[in-house]
Amino acid sequence: MESRFDIRRAMRQRRRSLSPRERARAGRELARRLVRSSLFQRARRISCFLAADGEIDTSAVIAAAWRAGKQVYLPVLAPFGGARLWFLSYRPDSPMTRNRFGIPEPRLRGNARLAAAQLDLVLTPLVAFDAAGNRLGMGGGYYDRTFAFLHRRLGWQRPRLVGLAYSFQQVERLPGEAWDVPLWGAATERGLSRFNQR
Repeated sequence: MESRFDIRRAMRQRRRSLSPRERARAGRELARRLVRSSLFQRARRISCFLAADGEIDTSAVIAAAWRAGKQVYLPVLAPFGGARLWFLSYRPDSPMTRNRFGIPEPRLRGNARLAAAQLDLVLTPLVAFDAAGNRLGMGGGYYDRTFAFLHRRLGWQRPRLVGLAYSFQQVERLPGEAWDVPLWGAATERGLSRFNQR
């Protein structure tokens, strides 16, 4: 089995090799399939992310959520408390700033954040995933730390964590760690898959 490092390097290189047109086309197809799902239709508070580093384009998913009257949130690097995420409301006119990785995020104003447990659906970035719901991220552990509370819930109903990716990012098997928070499912340009552990 390849190491997490090798998988991460190969997948990042492969998705970066896609043209902006290919990324946008895949993102539109992903959105078309995801928004028809009952999972998306029932969710009121949705966290998504702005694509970076060759990730699948999320703009069509976000636009569809706005059109459906859903509340959209973006992850923001917590300014204190370790490598965790906060979730701030995101609208077309939201004032934005760049975090330490250069990724745009809503500017924090007052206590406008939403607790992770209050989200219905969390659309997560990833580098690779497998059919058991294992997710390989960029290595910072932000999502695993933020959603670690899900390990303590049996049969948790929300939030549902769904990885957004290109279909080629699915691998046969990922080496896991005890602290990894599994995905409920994954959405690609080919459709939405639910994993059977939740």
